[in-house]
Amino acid sequence: MIWCSNWQLASAVSNAGGLGLIGAGSMYPDVLREQIRKCKIATQKPFGVNVPLLYSDIDQLMNIIAEEKVSIVFTSAGNPSTWTNFLKSNGITVVHVIANSKFALKAEDAGVDAIVAEGFEAGGHNGREETTTMCLIPIIKQNIKTIPVIAAGGIGSGKAMLAAFALGAEGVQIGSRFVLSEESSAHINFKNRVLAVKEGDTMLALKKLTPVRLIKNEFYTKIQEAENRGADLEELKLILGRARAKKGMFEGDLAEGELEIGQVVSSINTIKPAAEIVHEIWKEFLQVKKELSIL
Repeated sequence: MIWCSNWQLASAVSNAGGLGLIGAGSMYPDVLREQIRKCKIATQKPFGVNVPLLYSDIDQLMNIIAEEKVSIVFTSAGNPSTWTNFLKSNGITVVHVIANSKFALKAEDAGVDAIVAEGFEAGGHNGREETTTMCLIPIIKQNIKTIPVIAAGGIGSGKAMLAAFALGAEGVQIGSRFVLSEESSAHINFKNRVLAVKEGDTMLALKKLTPVRLIKNEFYTKIQEAENRGADLEELKLILGRARAKKGMFEGDLAEGELEIGQVVSSINTIKPAAEIVHEIWKEFLQVKKELSIL
C-alpha cells in the first residue's frame, strides 16, 4: 500500500472495525511521525504501521514508531530477526509478511506474534515462487503451529475472506480493495486506471530485484523487454530509477510510473468510503457463512 495508505485511510478502517495500517514505505521519518500523530487524533481504535525493512531510513522509522507508542507493526521485505526483538521490547505486537514456508519458519523463529502469508495474486512486492493464496495458506498452516496465520493476496470480498478462513487462516489482510477507497492517498489518475483493470492487465515483474505486480504500461513494457533479453541487475536498476512508484501511484503518471496493484481489482468497479468497504465485506462474510452452514 505504498503511497496509498495514509492516516485518513488507516483511521477510517480502524473506526469501521478493521485494523488500519499506515504504509510507512513511502514516508520520510518526519512524515511518518506526523501521520501517526494525526491517526491518533482521528481514531481511538488500534491501528498499525507497515514497514518494509529494505528502506535506508529504517533505524529512524523504527525509533519513531517506538517513541510514538504504536501498538502494532507489520514488517515486510526483509529479515524479521533484525527488528522483532527491538519492537517487542517496546511492547509492540509484530506481524511479518512472507510468501513461502522457508521465510514463515524464519519469522516464527524470530519471535513474531503472527505472520501474513501473501499469495501471488497480491499487489506490490510479491514472492518469487508465484504461489497462489489458495495453495500457500494450507502449506503455511502445515508448517506453522504456534502463531496465527493471516491470509493476503486476492482478497477483496466477504466470500474471499471466508475462503481464506476455510483454508486455515485466522485473519485476512486486504490492500488493493482499499486503494479504491475515498480516503486512499493514491492519485485519482491511478484510481481511475485501477478501475479499468481487466483480467491479465497486471503481471509480476522485476523478479531479479524485488518482485512486484504491475499494471501493464510503457514503464512495464521497458522492464519486460529488458528482462526478456536477459538484462542484468544494474540495467534493471537503471531503468527503474528513483521514485518510480511515487510517480505512478501518488503523482498520477500512468505512462512512466510504477503502477502496483493486485489481481483482485479486475472484479471491482467502484470507489467507496473505507467504512462502507469494511461493512460490505463483513456483511457478505457473515451472510455466506450462514448460507454454507445450512447446506
